[in-house]
Parts: sequence; structure tokens; C-alpha cells
Amino acid sequence: MLRSFDGMEPDVADSAYVDEAAVVIGNVVIEAEASVWPNTTLRGDHGQIVVGEGANVQDNAVLHEDAELEPYSTVGHSAIVHDATVAERGLVGMNAVVLDGAHVGEGAVVAAGSVVTEGTEIPPSTLVAGTPAEPKTEIEGDRLEKTADRYVELSRRYAETSERLD
Repeated sequence: MLRSFDGMEPDVADSAYVDEAAVVIGNVVIEAEASVWPNTTLRGDHGQIVVGEGANVQDNAVLHEDAELEPYSTVGHSAIVHDATVAERGLVGMNAVVLDGAHVGEGAVVAAGSVVTEGTEIPPSTLVAGTPAEPKTEIEGDRLEKTADRYVELSRRYAETSERLD
């Protein structure tokens, strides 16, 4: 569902996929080939939310305030990104929380269930875990590229083949 708020309307690229069960309100930009999955909420009422090219926001996730997902980043199921940035090819795991002013570096991973506290800077290509999230190891390889690319392809399939049955 796309809704305006206070004169602001979501701006969704033609090639983006926004599931009809997602809620996208106000000052939200969803760029080319990005995807927003069922029961996700993007509430752009206190700043702009940007979902960059090829980025994906998975089921039940929430983005609020000035949240930015750079190209090909991933926000996992039931995660929260609040007034924070996830850099290119970064990944926020399931049920993780990224709080105000935090920055998840390029190719970095926030492990499932972790909490990235306010103002934290996560270095590029680093796995962080825990509450509060702390560095555990460096990440090597192209695994994150495959994650985002899989969701670009999956969103195309949904746009072409899924249909409402009620």
C-alpha cells in the first residue's frame, strides 16, 4: 500500500517491486530493481527513506526517520533500521536493530538478533554480532553480492507471476 503523508508521496521506480501487503508512507524513494516484501513498513514522516538500486527490505522489516539503504544492501526479516545508513552490499540480519546515526559499512554484516547502538560505525567487510553489536571477523568473498542479486531476480519473478487469489 502506497500512501501520501503531509503532501509527500512515495517515489517508486517502475522496475522496483513493492508487495501489495507492504506499507510505504510519505517521503520514501525506492530506486530501480529494489524490492520491498510483505508486511514491511517504510514510514517517511520524519525524514526521507531511500531504498537504493537493487536493495531489498524483507518481510516484516521496519525503516523509519532518515533511513538509507545504499545499492544492493539487504535488510532481513523483522529487522529495524531507524535513522541509520546501510552501505552498499551491507546486510542487516533477521531481527537485528540498527539505531539512530549508525552506519553499517560497505559489505558489512549485522548478525541476526544484534543491536547496533546509536552512532556506531561498523567498518566495511566486518561481521558484527551481539547486544551491543561488536566486531567478530572480517568478511571475504562475494557472498553478499549473491544475496542481493538473488532478491533482484526473485522480485522480477514475483512481479511477473504472482497474483492475488481472493
